[in-house]
Amino acid sequence: MNPVATRRALSPRQRWLAYLVIAALLLALPFAVDALLGRAWVRIIDVALLFILLALGLNIVVGYAGLLDLGYIAFFAVGAYSYALLASPQFGIHGSFLLLLPLGALVAGVFGIVLGAPTLRLRGDYLAIVTLGFGEIIRIFLNNLNRPVNITNGPQGITLIDPLQFGGIALNQSYSVGGLTIAPVHGYYFVFLACALLAIIISLRLEDSRIGRAWVAIREDEVAASAMGINTRNIKLLAFAMGATFGGISGGLFASFQGFISPESFTLLDSIMVLCMVVLGGMGNVGGVVLGAILLTALPEALRYVGQLQQAWFGAVYIDPSDLRMLLFGLALVLMMLFRPAGLWPSSTRRREFAIEDEAGDEERANA
Repeated sequence: MNPVATRRALSPRQRWLAYLVIAALLLALPFAVDALLGRAWVRIIDVALLFILLALGLNIVVGYAGLLDLGYIAFFAVGAYSYALLASPQFGIHGSFLLLLPLGALVAGVFGIVLGAPTLRLRGDYLAIVTLGFGEIIRIFLNNLNRPVNITNGPQGITLIDPLQFGGIALNQSYSVGGLTIAPVHGYYFVFLACALLAIIISLRLEDSRIGRAWVAIREDEVAASAMGINTRNIKLLAFAMGATFGGISGGLFASFQGFISPESFTLLDSIMVLCMVVLGGMGNVGGVVLGAILLTALPEALRYVGQLQQAWFGAVYIDPSDLRMLLFGLALVLMMLFRPAGLWPSSTRRREFAIEDEAGDEERANA
């Protein structure tokens, strides 16, 4: 069933009732998960919300504009270090997150333009290689920026990063409200949820805007888009900048949440993981990207219990859980690409594209 048609079929009252039910479920989610699965899974949900924010930013670059970016985690690192350097004992500065988060987003956006400007003429594999190199340059740069003047503390990372604080309430402490204990993971959940919902709204608005349609035009045929009067240079730079801004905000939230960051938190594997979330969920579709981020955050953690299952079934652990976890995770990705190449929840445009390709393939085989 078409979700747009379903939404239109609902009366305003039914629509608002559905929104209230969803809001109530989201508000109760961390406490229900804490009671049923434990607090560790609440932390996993927090991480999933951060990855939703990251994946939505990469979706602007890859899903909307069609620019393959393998170094996206660099913007995550820029946002995290921008926050950490100005909210820790590293420089003795403890700024307000209301100033530091927008600042980190701005710095990441500038880095997005710095990356986008030299790559405007590159496409496909060449663009992927350049962005991959950019991500590694940022990581190595942060890893070695501890001499001759110590700025990032090198491979040791930055510790004692200030948590988010609202007035006199710091989110790294537990509070009791009406007999309900709100732990740090609960407090951060609500902040991350608000940021993720805001990112979803912005992404949906961009998708139907003139800018979003210009991105899609460039993705489908850049030459034709240019011939129609679209300034492809500025539009592509805007995609890099906006995607990087999402990554910068997510990085600042990550730094405050962890309280510690190091260059090893921003590796190529993390970039690949975020890209997998976008591709497997459904490029260009906000709902699909959110679904991909949730699944690819929860699935590796759920597969950690494979060792316990081996012990229960066979009486011994024959394959190391970490190795088997990645094996099953990789197998799931391969099967996904074989049977759902457009993603779990593809956009209507990509669904039509794959349907046309399948029909063309059937005709070729019939004529052969």
